[in-house]
Amino acid sequence: MQERLQKLIAQAGIASRRAAEELIKAGEVSVNGETITELGTKADPETDHIKVRGRLINQKLKDQQHLYFLLNKPKGVLSSAADPEGRTLVTDLVKSSGRLHPVGRLDFNTEGLIILTNDGEFTNKVASSKTIPKVYLVKTKGIPTEVAIRKLARGVRLEDGFKTAPAEIKILKPTDKNGWYEVTLYEGHNQQIRKMFDSVGHSVVKLKRIRIGPITDAGLPTGKSRKLTDAELKALGHKPLK
Repeated sequence: MQERLQKLIAQAGIASRRAAEELIKAGEVSVNGETITELGTKADPETDHIKVRGRLINQKLKDQQHLYFLLNKPKGVLSSAADPEGRTLVTDLVKSSGRLHPVGRLDFNTEGLIILTNDGEFTNKVASSKTIPKVYLVKTKGIPTEVAIRKLARGVRLEDGFKTAPAEIKILKPTDKNGWYEVTLYEGHNQQIRKMFDSVGHSVVKLKRIRIGPITDAGLPTGKSRKLTDAELKALGHKPLK
C-alpha cells in the first residue's frame, strides 16, 4: 500500500515526520533511483526501493521494533539526538539497542519528564497533541500578583508575537522571596513558561516537568529512565506494545 514518504521514514525510525520532510526537501530521499523533493509523494515499500541518504530503508520498515522510554531529564542536558558542541544529550542517558530521539523538547536548564522513542509516527502524534496535558513545577523570582497569575491563565501575547492558549495555574505555598506554581499546558511553544512569567516581570528560576498526560515522575530518580508500559502508551493514544 502506498504511503507518504515522510510517514514511511518516520515508521522506519529514522526521523520524526517533520524531520523527514526536511530530508525530502533537501534531496536526501530517492524512490527507485529518482531523487524526490516534493512533499506528499507516496511510495509502496513492498514494491518500491526507498532510500534515505543512499541507504535502503525497506528492511528497516519490515524489522522495526519500536521502543518507548521515559526519562527524568537532569538540568544541563540537551533535548536532542545530536550536538556539534559535544554536550550531554538525553539520548546518552538511555540504554537502548535502537536509535532514539526525544518527543518534543525541554530546554537545557529545565528538568523533568521527556519521552524518547524511535517511532516517528508516535512522536508526531504526541508532540502535536492539544489534548495531552504537560504539567510543570515552577519557581519564580519574586511573587507575581494574583492578577498577574489570572492574566497568564487566560493567555498572553509574548514578545515574539505568540499568543498563549489558556493554561491551568495552581498557586502553591510561596517562600519569602519566591513564588511556586503548578502549571498545566496543552501546547509546547519554545520556552513558553519562562516567557509567560517574564511577561509579568517575574523570571523563572526553577522549572521541572512532572507529568505528561497521566504519566508522572513518581519513583523515577533524576537522570534515570524506564520503558513506558502498554497502559501508558494506550493512555497517550497509541496502540499497546505487541
